[in-house]
Amino acid sequence: MSQKRALFVPSDSTDLQEKFINYLMMAGKKHLARNILKETLSILEKKEPEKKPQEVFEFAVRNVMPNIEVRPKRVGGAIYQIPVEVHPTRQRTLAIRWIIQAARSRKGMPMSQRLASELLDATNDLGSAYKKKENVRQMAKANKAFAHFARF
Repeated sequence: MSQKRALFVPSDSTDLQEKFINYLMMAGKKHLARNILKETLSILEKKEPEKKPQEVFEFAVRNVMPNIEVRPKRVGGAIYQIPVEVHPTRQRTLAIRWIIQAARSRKGMPMSQRLASELLDATNDLGSAYKKKENVRQMAKANKAFAHFARF
């Protein structure tokens, strides 16, 4: 009989950080992803000494979470972009995905520095990830006229 192995989670890591590590991981290299996040948090601690790095990290993720997004829906032969509210788990997923994608698109630095820069930009309402959130919000606002199709 097989026994379930206990999942090893470092004591200083939160659920949000573990989810972030899983999205950051490439080719099954979790140890590398964990080290990147650890280095990122140490860089945040140096750049923002008055704030805790975990709080900066969590605030950046919360700041990038979208409240509303558009979904395509076919109605009468035409496809409309319908604005819908985003479920909380999808909000977190999109925010993490956008932050990592924006950090990977930056060039010329190690990943931990790129990630720290993107997290700091997200806390200050700047950066590619925050811009992506604003673009999604503006798209939903522009298509507000089609919201009545959401109930079909």
